[in-house]
Amino acid sequence: MIRPLTRAVVFPLAMTAALASCGADNRPVTGGTPPPAAEYDMSAAREIISTSNEPAKRLFGAKRSSSNQTPAAWGSYAKGCVAGAVQLPETGPTWQAMRLSRNRNWGHPELIDYVQKLSAKAAQQPGWAGLYVGDMSQPRGGPMLTGHRSHQIGLDVDVWMLPPARLNLTSAERESLSSISTRRANGAYVNSNWTPQHHQVLKAAASDPRVARIFVFPGAKVQMCKDETGDRSWLRKIRPWYGHHYHFHVRLSCPPGMAGCVNQDPPPPGDGCADAQEWVNNILNPPPPDPDAPAPKPRRELTLADLPQQCAAVLGSR
Repeated sequence: MIRPLTRAVVFPLAMTAALASCGADNRPVTGGTPPPAAEYDMSAAREIISTSNEPAKRLFGAKRSSSNQTPAAWGSYAKGCVAGAVQLPETGPTWQAMRLSRNRNWGHPELIDYVQKLSAKAAQQPGWAGLYVGDMSQPRGGPMLTGHRSHQIGLDVDVWMLPPARLNLTSAERESLSSISTRRANGAYVNSNWTPQHHQVLKAAASDPRVARIFVFPGAKVQMCKDETGDRSWLRKIRPWYGHHYHFHVRLSCPPGMAGCVNQDPPPPGDGCADAQEWVNNILNPPPPDPDAPAPKPRRELTLADLPQQCAAVLGSR
């Protein structure tokens, strides 16, 4: 049994763990067969890296199509790229990709397969025709011009909380339609938009063995902890995080044998329900700020030199 800590201690620990869950990528996949060397002109890549000071987000944001390379995830979720990405079809039997103007419905083939299979399971829920799929990755991954810090290696996807009533939205409707918020009290609780079907969709999402973790607001995790009466092992992958009430964020593990892809540390053992409750407690009764906490440092824009060298070759591929 773990002894409860005081709130003054728990909040910094929870913050540290949460920050790690979203940003600490430190387990490179070893072994496996690397992509064909002929697909990577590393000499040219190093030349590009040495001469480019432009923010990487502009370089990757300018690419409208994927690279002509064997599919591969390079680097970590918040510092990498994806070669040979596949575009999720704009509309399928049980899904529609949203915000098409962003051109972020790309991913590693494993992610495409995951989204399609999850949407088919969601379509089995009453009132759900499937899924509305939000941001995945850019055509070659990498840092984005706006929004996410992660979603860089083709293994992240945002899934809308709005249950799809129909799957024949026009392109214009996909730009104007909004998802729904499922939180109240700043994320401490779910609101009336939350349904048992949301629970079942998230359970299906987390039960796929390819999933590393799923980010959702704390109140949703606590509600699922209260409502689950069967197998609870999947709850370990549901991680509380800021925002994430209009959508939930699924992150896949690096595909087996994909050398060059960097996994996160796995979630701590257990169902994580006590940790989620601490998040809720700190929302409802925030601890006083630490007067000795250092001021946050301005975040520097990533350049190609910050990413795996292969990412310059991904950019240069036709």
